[in-house]
Amino acid sequence: MVTARRRSARRSWTATLVTGVAGVVLGGLFGVPAQAAAHGPTDAHGAAAVAVRAPGGSGVGVPNPITYLPKNINANGPLSAADRDLVYKVKLAGSWEGPASDMAIKKGASERVRQVGNEIGPQHHRLDEFATAAAARLGVPLPTEPSAEQKGWLAEMQRATGPEFDRVYVDRLRAAHGKIFPAIATVRASTRNDVVRELAAQANSFVLTHLTLLESTGLVDYESLPQAPPPAPAQAAAIAADAARNGSLLTGAQAGGGVGGVSPVVIWMVLAAALIAGAYSLVRLIRSR
Repeated sequence: MVTARRRSARRSWTATLVTGVAGVVLGGLFGVPAQAAAHGPTDAHGAAAVAVRAPGGSGVGVPNPITYLPKNINANGPLSAADRDLVYKVKLAGSWEGPASDMAIKKGASERVRQVGNEIGPQHHRLDEFATAAAARLGVPLPTEPSAEQKGWLAEMQRATGPEFDRVYVDRLRAAHGKIFPAIATVRASTRNDVVRELAAQANSFVLTHLTLLESTGLVDYESLPQAPPPAPAQAAAIAADAARNGSLLTGAQAGGGVGGVSPVVIWMVLAAALIAGAYSLVRLIRSR
């Protein structure tokens, strides 16, 4: 009888030991990588990468992507309709925003509006040169004057005086820059032509700067700006939904939520099973004694 009890106790101790070791190993395999991932990326040797702090916090400045553009670009890449349209619209924007900013230098009621006009005007003349050079290399025809709508905006500014001029100038330029900004980003990300890619990068830098300058006047009516369209469903959510429909659990890497390609659901199920088995073995051990 005693021998049987001893054998049962040894089996219980063995089961408890095995379960405990399995739980520790599983926790190390899954928990440590997950914790490391939560703390940020690692380098090639597994060391935690140092996060770049916000400008002003560590002396790291905002990068200027123009400085990374290749020096030797190829104009022979295929041109899409969007590519040609961008070259045309960059030139068209300069045909009225340059004169509008020259007007702001002379007619601006506030010192800040005059300062902004003094920065945007010369910058648009420079961007106009970039667009003209790109069009010459690509054989894209360019506008020779502002559109009828743009001429109307210039006439509106010519009639306005004092603070009313400041409001019209900021409103019209801020709205125009907001419209072309996403178009530039789309072409920059999709074009197959080096010349267009270079112009899009240049235009993106200029337009972002001008948006910020106009907003620095404090005159932008944000409530009047068009809202962004609703975002498309996230890819990760779509993958997770598809995995649920197919009954697949090994989709963690694809959905961005697991470790080593294993779903978090699987991780927690394994750890929970180990915990339950360990508790059961411990209870049996205590009862056998």
